[in-house]
Amino acid sequence: MSHTEVLTKYMVHFVGQLASSGVEDVVISPGSRSTPLAMTFRQRDDINHWINLDERSAAFFALGIAKEKQKPVALVCTSGTAAANYYPAIVEAYYSRVPLLVLTADRPHELRDVGAPQAIEQTEMYGKYVKWFHDLALPEESLLSYVKKQAARAVMESTSEHNGPVHLNIPLREPLTPDFSLPELWSHEQEPIPEIMAGLTTLSKDNVKVFKELLLSDRNGLIVCGPQTNPDLAEAITELASKVGIPVLADPLSQLRAGDHDKRNVVESYDALLKSDPLKRKLQPDYIIRFGAMPVSKAYLQWIQSYGNTVEHFIVEEHSSYREPSGVAAQFVWCHPLSFCKQVSAEISEGSTEDNWLDLWRKMNIEAKEHMLAAPDERLNEGHAVAYLSDAIPDDSVLFVGNSMPIRDVDSFFVSTPKKVTIMANRGANGIDGVISTALGIAATGRKTTLLLGDVSFFHDLNGLLIAKQRSLNLTIVVINNDGGGIFSYLPQAEKSEHFEELFGTPLGIDFKGVTEMYGASHKRVTDWDTYKLSLSDSYKEEGLSIIEFLTNREDHVAFHKQKWNQIAEAVLSWEE
Repeated sequence: MSHTEVLTKYMVHFVGQLASSGVEDVVISPGSRSTPLAMTFRQRDDINHWINLDERSAAFFALGIAKEKQKPVALVCTSGTAAANYYPAIVEAYYSRVPLLVLTADRPHELRDVGAPQAIEQTEMYGKYVKWFHDLALPEESLLSYVKKQAARAVMESTSEHNGPVHLNIPLREPLTPDFSLPELWSHEQEPIPEIMAGLTTLSKDNVKVFKELLLSDRNGLIVCGPQTNPDLAEAITELASKVGIPVLADPLSQLRAGDHDKRNVVESYDALLKSDPLKRKLQPDYIIRFGAMPVSKAYLQWIQSYGNTVEHFIVEEHSSYREPSGVAAQFVWCHPLSFCKQVSAEISEGSTEDNWLDLWRKMNIEAKEHMLAAPDERLNEGHAVAYLSDAIPDDSVLFVGNSMPIRDVDSFFVSTPKKVTIMANRGANGIDGVISTALGIAATGRKTTLLLGDVSFFHDLNGLLIAKQRSLNLTIVVINNDGGGIFSYLPQAEKSEHFEELFGTPLGIDFKGVTEMYGASHKRVTDWDTYKLSLSDSYKEEGLSIIEFLTNREDHVAFHKQKWNQIAEAVLSWEE
């Protein structure tokens, strides 16, 4: 069997097994050494192929598809620094638990470590940021069964326990062009492959009893739900909370703020409430049961740290892991969150045990929302940009949020809604890179998608806009343009004005209209509320890429938020006067 015939069958068996294992999408960045992979993927009608020229953008684009579908997405690149450009997205995928199959083409072993061009050390190059690594054997006729099993295992490893990225390094010798005219190329025998057959992890009967007694006791408890992606968890948590009469602090990425589930016990404005020291003391709980990752709110983190180990903490995780950055003592409960809620809820009679503790949180939450959402003055502010966006965003859509200030403004100003809106962000590593590309990956799945981000994040991933133009993807982007990094204004270095703008404020001074036109996007620059609302409405009627540039003054942002927090604290504390 010739080299070309062996290469072709090896690639066909590999890619064919990926498809059989459920891979539906591949994102390819062009290159020479990856020719066999790229051409073989392109032969498959059952795998969506996306061509993304910039490897960094490509990886975040794949991340977006995988986030939305909750299925592994394959990435293909050539050898050398192309693979290094995947690194930021792989780190994000690892920490945010998103399944990616990273397929890096490589030089054959004899061309490694000898100064060959475009050859770098690719074995285990992503270190601990992938769940599994394998350096594939060079194509041989006797290894067709082997390569199928490695493909199946890659999918299995990426989706077992916590989802995450895996890396297959694929050395290939020239010539690199497959021959797809070979007879019966796709009719190879389906061999048994390893599969995962796993059910939901559950609580023991003794543990169910422990939590039933805790939740029905007269102790003041809280359920906290941080960032998580399970769409079924909202109803399970809120049903349990309603039965036992306990407040639920819902992070914007918890999926609890939007939808048609019961939200009577949901508290969205806890971040604003916990900015006040007197309110912190008034709201001290006896115990906390947390689902999902640590909430976005820094005020919440500092609040629980202030109590040390005097508050009992229970963290419910489907599989063993350690996500507790506060440093307080915590008891980890290895149980699927749905199982936890359903098992405990089944042991509790219908009817809420509402009390003064729940009433206090509800009243404070209502007061806080009234002040946060009070009609703004004529000057644009980033908080009401979110509030009006939540009014305009279509039902059954995705809001993807950039890091730094946008996610914090969403935390404060995106309150409960009956709309089915999935709120997502790259909160694994909390970076500002690749935000546009991730949102476009979500949009590529067909769901109506809105991206809210700052001007620095927008600038950081302009290359990502190319695929939107090439594939006519629909995306509304709201760019909060305050000419720099607004979040640094909240940090201590802002009080030392010398060199602040140069080192932290980093004003861009870029006319984004010219940039967006280059990528075939519609562009509207807004400086008043009526234009903003109309621009949002129009963007959801348009096809393609719609960019709304929302101009604000960075210097006003801190004062605006502090005024709101002070108003809330004064109003609540006045109840006792």
